[in-house]
This record gives sequence, C-alpha cells and structure tokens, in this order.
Amino acid sequence: MAVSSSSTYPAGGTWFDPLKKSFVIEPVDASKDNAIPTGDFLEAAASLTTLFDKLGSVAFTPVKNDLVGNIKKVRDRQLATPAESETLQSLVINELKTKKHGATEGLLWLVRGLDFTAQAIRHNLLNPSDELSVSFRNAYGNTLKPHHSFMVKPIFSAAMSATPYRKDFYMKLGDDQGKVDSTANTW
Repeated sequence: MAVSSSSTYPAGGTWFDPLKKSFVIEPVDASKDNAIPTGDFLEAAASLTTLFDKLGSVAFTPVKNDLVGNIKKVRDRQLATPAESETLQSLVINELKTKKHGATEGLLWLVRGLDFTAQAIRHNLLNPSDELSVSFRNAYGNTLKPHHSFMVKPIFSAAMSATPYRKDFYMKLGDDQGKVDSTANTW
C-alpha cells in the first residue's frame, strides 16, 4: 500500500521539510567557544523525536518518551533560569553551580539518544543493503547500551528488532529517495 504523500510531507518534499529546526544550527557563536543556543537545540531535538513515529512500532515508544523526557528536563531549566540558559554550555555551568544536575543529566542522555539516532540513520544511508534493524542494533551497541541497566536493555533491544523494512521506512520520508537521503544526511 502506497503512502499518501499529501498526508505525511509536502508534495515533492520530504518529511524533514516542515520541521521547524534542524541540527544545522546557526549562528553558533565562535567567540563563545562555539556555544549552542539552547532554544534552537531543543526545538531541533523535539522535531527529530517525531521520526520515531515513522518507524511505526509501539516498541519505539520508550525510546521516544526517553528523548521527550530529557528535552523537558533541559527546557524546564531553561524556562526557570532564562538568562543563565541562553546556550547549552551556560545552562550546564550555571546549573552545576547550584549543586543540582537534573537538566545536565537530561542533556547528557538527550545527546546520547540523538547520537544513537544519528548513528543508526547515518549507517543506514552509508550501507544501502542493510536493513534498519542492523543499523539500529549497531548504533544501540555503540551509544546507549553501555549505559543502560540490565532492566532497560531488553526494552531497547526489542525496539531494535521492531524496525520496519528499509524501503517502507524511507517511503514514509519522501517520494524522491535522493532528496530524502541528502536531507537525512544533512540532519
């Protein structure tokens, strides 16, 4: 069954097109040690979490919820102390001065989750004969698995096995596979 492009992405476009922010964040301030604007980063991360909906399995709900929960931790700190949280770096430095680290831990886990997602998609783009499950399992082993407890590992392992077929997943991202691959690679 073909996916209707009008309901999932703009005609002639990709799933990435309507997202508000990407991780090509500008301006990164070189004079401030390449500081990353907190709001832009969180908006890009929140946009990316919808990618897990495209995987089409409830097995990815814990993965998405983990990312969303960590975004919330960082966002809550940003909203509570906006002047001290303009960049991710200042947010972390200022939070640690208070002897608290909830947002900092949230950011650490968020970055790990984003790294997992990026490694999975990147591996899949570079290895067009691999199914998503191979790419996601490899990325999980490289990023999150070393930090997960024996209770969490089976939940994430189940999600890695629940990935759709490669062709079905990429069809949900756009009709023009070259454009999808190029945009995904940029992200």
